[in-house]
Amino acid sequence: MAVIFFKRLGWFWLLVLLQALVLNHVHLLGCAMPFLYVYLILTLNVNTSRKALLLWGFFLGLTVDIFSDTPGMNAAATTFLAFMRPSLLTLFAPRDCSDDMEPGIGSMGEWLFFRYILAGVVLHHTVLLAMEAFSFFDFGFLLLEILSSSLLTVFCVMAVEGICKK
Repeated sequence: MAVIFFKRLGWFWLLVLLQALVLNHVHLLGCAMPFLYVYLILTLNVNTSRKALLLWGFFLGLTVDIFSDTPGMNAAATTFLAFMRPSLLTLFAPRDCSDDMEPGIGSMGEWLFFRYILAGVVLHHTVLLAMEAFSFFDFGFLLLEILSSSLLTVFCVMAVEGICKK
């Protein structure tokens, strides 16, 4: 149990530092920015309790907020993602999955994992970027920003999953 916790904590800090030091400075075409830190929440074990999921989501988002100077927006969006994750797993996880399954390409297959990640990332980005815009005045640009950032994040998550799980 302690080994799993320290593994998660290592991923936590690796993803936060990568987000704060590198990915926050990547803006493709002025509207696409990857938010790779959501990988941690989306790949926690299936048997992770809802309380633990919400705590991991909140503290992950809060830590990214502290390093990114965004007042609680990442914490809110990541907590929302953590809240919605069990429902997403119900929709996309194989019916015969075990209680200790970690969502991934190996356990879900490429297509199911891709759809699961895409749905989670779009949920997260919709909440985060809508709060950041604080207005639906330029709805077209907001939609473009959500879609482009989601695709870039999904690409990054799939790349990390492909590298780490081999």
